[in-house]
Amino acid sequence: MAELTTCSGAAFDRAPFDALLKRRLFFTPSFEIYRKASGGFAGDIKGLFDYGPPGCALQANIVDIWRKHFILEENMLEVDCTVLTPEEVFKTSGHVDKFSDWMCKDAKKGDFLRADHLIENVLEARLKGDKAARGVEAEEKKDTGGHPTNAKKKKGAVQDVKAVRLDDAAVKEFEEILARIDNYDGPELGSLIKKFDIRNPDGNNEVLPPVPFNLMFKTSIGPSSGSIGYLRPETAQGQFVNFKKLLEFNQNSMPFASASIGKCYRNEISPRTGILRVREFLLAEVEHFVDPEGGKKHERFEDVDRIELVLLDRHTQLAGSTETKVMTVGEAVRSRVIDNETLGYFLARIYLFFQKIGVDLKKVRFRQHMANEMAHYAADCWDGELLTSYGWIECVGCADRSAYDLSVHSKRTGEALVVREPREQPLRIEEWQVDIDKKKLGPKFRKNAKAVEEAIDALSQEQRETLGQLLTRDGAINIDVPGLPEGKAELDRALIQIVRRTRVENIREYTPNVIEPSFGIGRIFYSLLEHVYWHRPGDVARGVLSIPPLVAPSKVLIVPLSRSPGFASHVKRLSGRLRSLGISHTVDDSSASIGKRYSRNDELGTPFGITVDFDSLKDDTITLRERDSIKQIRASVDDVLGAVVSLVCGTELWTSVLKRLPEFIGQSEDE
Repeated sequence: MAELTTCSGAAFDRAPFDALLKRRLFFTPSFEIYRKASGGFAGDIKGLFDYGPPGCALQANIVDIWRKHFILEENMLEVDCTVLTPEEVFKTSGHVDKFSDWMCKDAKKGDFLRADHLIENVLEARLKGDKAARGVEAEEKKDTGGHPTNAKKKKGAVQDVKAVRLDDAAVKEFEEILARIDNYDGPELGSLIKKFDIRNPDGNNEVLPPVPFNLMFKTSIGPSSGSIGYLRPETAQGQFVNFKKLLEFNQNSMPFASASIGKCYRNEISPRTGILRVREFLLAEVEHFVDPEGGKKHERFEDVDRIELVLLDRHTQLAGSTETKVMTVGEAVRSRVIDNETLGYFLARIYLFFQKIGVDLKKVRFRQHMANEMAHYAADCWDGELLTSYGWIECVGCADRSAYDLSVHSKRTGEALVVREPREQPLRIEEWQVDIDKKKLGPKFRKNAKAVEEAIDALSQEQRETLGQLLTRDGAINIDVPGLPEGKAELDRALIQIVRRTRVENIREYTPNVIEPSFGIGRIFYSLLEHVYWHRPGDVARGVLSIPPLVAPSKVLIVPLSRSPGFASHVKRLSGRLRSLGISHTVDDSSASIGKRYSRNDELGTPFGITVDFDSLKDDTITLRERDSIKQIRASVDDVLGAVVSLVCGTELWTSVLKRLPEFIGQSEDE
């Protein structure tokens, strides 16, 4: 795994980072006082979190940028569909039968573990142990004086890792397995568990062979409990079943996209890694409906053609490697690494969204799904992954769902979920057509007449041609009809005629394909916080979150140096002006030092601070502090607020403000 560093270049330490998020209430485990109470909860109540004030604000700002970047920029149709969904919908979509992960059980303790994650964690731990052992060996070889001081230090540094030397072949095999881990099915995962004696790290107990576990939350609808329902695991199905209405709303114009932002639910087998794997989460999803003919081109593809992406394709992974390649979107589409323009367009737009909210672009890659991990509906899929202290985390899935969803819902309901467009030139089609005398068919087959008619309608052109020739020659034919006692129906020329005719088609009818970018907002939220976390040199306890002004929970901190009435009225006027400008802010008029007050808000990611001092009461000037550099400028209230607006909106950088307004070298933050 790549070595993770903070944005200041220091090695990332998760302990103070987690402590900061907990202390500043970005998020917290749900029902924590009950967890601490005597007895606690019965069973496994994990993967549930509450967001505190800064967490809510940051999440809302990320969603706001997402809405502007996708819905407004692309003229998408936003819908808000119900979470509670009847079982029949998810039976049709395939989720009831196929929305599963492979689970294994601790044979003694009864713990349930996700099989692929178990293998991943154990093999990665063994590789870390091997790396530690090799490091100790290297230090011992350096010590020619017979005093293995360095080796002892090395052992102390890796005391949390079991240092066990592996042979080179085992290291290579483990690395290849980890590169392909997402492509293994249940039996293959079971074979790996058995081959490498993989056990539950918590207790070292053996685990039972993997079995599929459906991830959806099941419930009942209504007082009789007779109607089964599920909490949705995605927002997509609500958009698909409303396709016909959305198409009409869009004046039957193609292509178009719908979008939805809302809570979804998955009954994760073993939620871990904080808010990265939870049971309730916020999804933002796009369903872009496109004509399958013409290579799924996108009219704005030229806008993103030269954007470079870091790609990990399926062929590289299947070869047991995680080596990435850098390609422009245009190169990737033209060489068919990325299947089509629309898929490539959205991968580039995802990258630009990451850039806009402040993700570290050196920690972004796009990984293509391998065949076995591909969702049952997908023709191609890429994950936008962000590097965290937990490794590469899937934060966005971008799938080509082909025509699967609209086709299955249309077949189940009988509703035509298709696009009908006038043809520029009429299309003449030569085809075999079947004429049925229904007045005679009904009395002959009685209750089976409908089944016979459906079997006739289902005949392919090749079958119709063959049967037409037999009917002409023999005067009668037999066709397969499931459900009939004899399995076949005999039809003569009095009941059926099969003739070749020319049909003129003025209307083209087709089922659109769907490109779906799906964003896990909570995962993006957490990854962003890791990417922007650092601490002042020599001061680990003084954490800083360099959240970009565009998404920062609060934009400005107002710090008055006194609580006297003159200061209070000045702060009140300043706060009112910021409110009228739509700038979120807080006031800290506590007795703590100015340095302490700023430090507390550096932890919250507040990018700017305004100090109201004694000179402010005389000349109506104030200072503006920038969080990361802690440099300040001093100017009139109007000039400072104008700078704040341009900084928050992203139309100006701090370096520019520092050049045009006088820098202030004054009061120390330690005072």
